[in-house]
Amino acid sequence: MRHPLSFIPRHLRKSLFYFFFATTIAIFGVFSLLDQPLRTEAAPHGIVSFELAGQVKFAQTIINSWDENARLFTAFGLGLDYLFMPMYAMALSSGLLLAIGPQKNRYNVFAAWMGWGALIAPLFDAVENYMLWRELTGTVVSPYPQIAAICATIKFMLLVAGLVTALSGRLFSK
Repeated sequence: MRHPLSFIPRHLRKSLFYFFFATTIAIFGVFSLLDQPLRTEAAPHGIVSFELAGQVKFAQTIINSWDENARLFTAFGLGLDYLFMPMYAMALSSGLLLAIGPQKNRYNVFAAWMGWGALIAPLFDAVENYMLWRELTGTVVSPYPQIAAICATIKFMLLVAGLVTALSGRLFSK
């Protein structure tokens, strides 16, 4: 299995990683600010609570707990997330590429798979955001909360698995 970014010349890989990593951190900082008004008793984890609501009743309770300002922050955040998606995907996938060593072993093959997973995660994020947008701007009906929660769960699983794989690269690549 080849890593999806293996075509990038070796001398550019670190620079690209640092660019995407820095951009990811900067946008994540903006999300931290946007998330503050979204933290309510119904949504203790802000937007993540909304993403994982999974049921019409819970999603509607979360939306009802937000004032107009919080709803505007949510809408802006959902839009900004479409810029964030390629940034975090490229940061994680290029980080995994850097973690892969020259020899073929189980870790390197798994890291290559996770490189693909990092690039697939934004597809689930995009579907999730569309479902959340539909909920936020209309009536919360099934299957929007369920689809959003499934997509969010898959996205988080892919990202956490990729992150753990990238960070453990030094242990397993030798």
